[in-house]
Parts: sequence; C-alpha cells; structure tokens
Amino acid sequence: MQKGIGIICVVVGVLLLVWGHNLAQSVGGQLQNIFVGSPGDKPMHLYLGGTALGLLGLFLIFWKGK
Repeated sequence: MQKGIGIICVVVGVLLLVWGHNLAQSVGGQLQNIFVGSPGDKPMHLYLGGTALGLLGLFLIFWKGK
C-alpha cells in the first residue's frame, strides 16, 4: 500500500514539474520573463510542489517501516 502511494506521488510530482516547465516556456511566460525578469509565481510553485511530492514519493517507496 505504501509503495503504491509512493509511486502515485512520484508520477504526480513529475507531471507537476512538466506542467511548470511548459507554463514557464509558453509565450506568456517568455514575455513575463523578458519584462519582469522571472517566469512568474505559478511555474515556481509547480516546480516546488512537484519536487516536494516527488521526494515524498521516493521516500515512501524506499523507506523500510517496522
């Protein structure tokens, strides 16, 4: 059960990272990067959330409980 939840967390984390990357590389993200100097808050939140969820999933997969 724990490994299944871990695998789901890793998959969703990777999807969030890809979504954040696509959002940062879109036309609107590129224009915001040109004028503001950063791609915006939403891609950064997706990067951080995807990384945290992916690490949690890896921890759940490889952590040996009692």
